[in-house]
Amino acid sequence: MILGYSRMRYVEFTLSIDTPTLIQCHLNAFEYFGGFTQEILYDNMKQVVIKRALKSSDSEWNPQFEEFFKCFGFIPRLCRPYRPQTKGKIENTVGFVKRDFFLGRRFTSLEDLNAQVHRWLERVNSTVHGTTYQIPLERFKEEKLSPLDQVPPYKVVHKETRKVSRDCYISFLGNKYSVPYRFAGRTAELQILEGIFEVYVDYEKVCEHEILPGNCRVSRKKEHFQGLLSEILKENSKCKKDSQIPLKFSDPEVEKRSIDVYEIFSEGGFE
Repeated sequence: MILGYSRMRYVEFTLSIDTPTLIQCHLNAFEYFGGFTQEILYDNMKQVVIKRALKSSDSEWNPQFEEFFKCFGFIPRLCRPYRPQTKGKIENTVGFVKRDFFLGRRFTSLEDLNAQVHRWLERVNSTVHGTTYQIPLERFKEEKLSPLDQVPPYKVVHKETRKVSRDCYISFLGNKYSVPYRFAGRTAELQILEGIFEVYVDYEKVCEHEILPGNCRVSRKKEHFQGLLSEILKENSKCKKDSQIPLKFSDPEVEKRSIDVYEIFSEGGFE
């Protein structure tokens, strides 16, 4: 992200490009700058817009991203298709990062890479910019940013879908977590927050769990199975009662013949 007037930059590397990750990067950038601008220019990517209209404001936005920008109150603007010059500042910044920071750099992890790029940002934001011939950090003092304290805390939610097993568990990141037994066999939505996730069935929150470290572990909550035994016993009792219903047999039907038939037999008829 780059601020149009001051040319202050923010860079972050991630392992995902989904909408929640994009939103989290926005939050990190806003924190870095100490605020946010009234308008932000975007490429026509699906994480932001689903269907682009001729006028940006008439476009069909990604629902999760729309919730985000409406919460903060900034206006998203979309670049004109096939006109890369409309986002020249960010295109130049990407090239600059590749040449000046990334080329030949070594790192041991994603955390290490982001720590290095933050140190790099301290240097380049304090160095004369090639276009403005001024130091971004000095021009930044003139930026009119909306303060973060005007916006309520925003939680980035990652969503995934899971099927509740017959034994009332769902799987997540190699571990198993219990769900109230009445939802066995149902499809659940996981809303993943920092360190925990919430489970929803038909938009109803049914439980939440702390995310377990490692794998092959089980998080079981006793209350999820309360009442299950009594229901099983009740069902078994009903089945047993049904099996004890006495069987009723109807009398067999016997063919009725005229007495004349028997008289014929006794007289040696039907030769």
